[in-house]
Amino acid sequence: MRSPIPGLGRVMVFLAAALASASLAVPEDWGEEGVQYGQVGTDVTLSCTGAHAGSPVQWRRAGAAALPEGSAIQQGALVLPRASLATAGTYSCHDEDSGLLHAVSLRLGYLPGVPFVSCRASDYENFSCSWTSSVETFLPTRYITTYRKKSLTGEEKRRNKNRHVGPCLQDLSRPGTCTVHGSEFWSSYRLNITEVNPLGSSFRLLDVTMQAIIKPDPPEGLVVEPIPLAPRRLHVSWKYPSSWPKEPHFQLRFRLQYRPIIHRSWSVVETVNLSEVITDAFAGLEHVVQVSAKDFLDAGNWSEWSAEARATPVRDPATMASEETTTNASLESLAEEPSQAPNPEPINRSDPLEKMAILVSLGIFAFFILAAVLVVTILIWLRVRKHSKDETKPHNFLVAATHLKALPSELGCR
Repeated sequence: MRSPIPGLGRVMVFLAAALASASLAVPEDWGEEGVQYGQVGTDVTLSCTGAHAGSPVQWRRAGAAALPEGSAIQQGALVLPRASLATAGTYSCHDEDSGLLHAVSLRLGYLPGVPFVSCRASDYENFSCSWTSSVETFLPTRYITTYRKKSLTGEEKRRNKNRHVGPCLQDLSRPGTCTVHGSEFWSSYRLNITEVNPLGSSFRLLDVTMQAIIKPDPPEGLVVEPIPLAPRRLHVSWKYPSSWPKEPHFQLRFRLQYRPIIHRSWSVVETVNLSEVITDAFAGLEHVVQVSAKDFLDAGNWSEWSAEARATPVRDPATMASEETTTNASLESLAEEPSQAPNPEPINRSDPLEKMAILVSLGIFAFFILAAVLVVTILIWLRVRKHSKDETKPHNFLVAATHLKALPSELGCR
């Protein structure tokens, strides 16, 4: 029966052959000649190359008096059951006369695990992927890194049968990374990162959308300067990261953070310009400033913060003049005093609270004095008034008596 998709069968066969060839890679491809690799926890068999069939042989392990426990010689080959990392070493087989027939270096480890992969685009034309192994294999490892463009139209497939598939180029100066050049900002890609060692291979497929992974590099050339005659202002300027191509259709916006060095909390300002004026700085205090960038249309993520820049706003002229006057007056008073003689006037080190307590005490004392004077005054006044009343009483009695005495004569005359 004919396959409904002839090309698919050929592709599957090709992939199977590639994985099989990776799993059965010959030792010479991975290191020095005479090295054999084995998987931890499995039975490992070492062949005695050069021995005649049926001839007895002896096996030895370099640096050890005896072979690993449980090892056995079967038809001239050495079998090491359930090998561990400690089983690794150099083994040699000898004939009956102790003549060397063959030597082999045994290295043991594990199959590759599925690698951890992450991708990032520092501009809209290229993106890079990095990976780390999920398993410590203790064996030499290689990586096969490829990509293909997704969501191709029928016309694109006919015109560019192979251009949408290619290698993610690895950089020897940056191990564990690869780069896809000439990527399209509005396209999606599928990355294949395959980890291969002498025992086998494992791969990770990762779908990448440029808009989601875009993350610019930090802005460069950050400069912070005080503004003359402006005590609370700082002028901040910066440049685009050199990795970001300057095209009118792909702009960046920026985020500025700043704080006095004695404070922990940041103030944040967003702008689309390459400079900004901080208007609420603290006069006379050193400030630290940083800036980060993001795609203008809000795609992807903010960049890391730039390196710090520092500056101190100018001080308020009025405050500076007042401080200079105070300082000059202090210096003049010190200059007028003798350098050896002690200060004849006592130094007033009293606390303001103590002064306040003294004033309150004096006020209370004055109140009681005034109250006492007032009471004494009232008592004297009452006594004088009483005395004056007593003096007026006899006089009135005499007047009344005189008046009564005159009454009979007046009545007789009538």
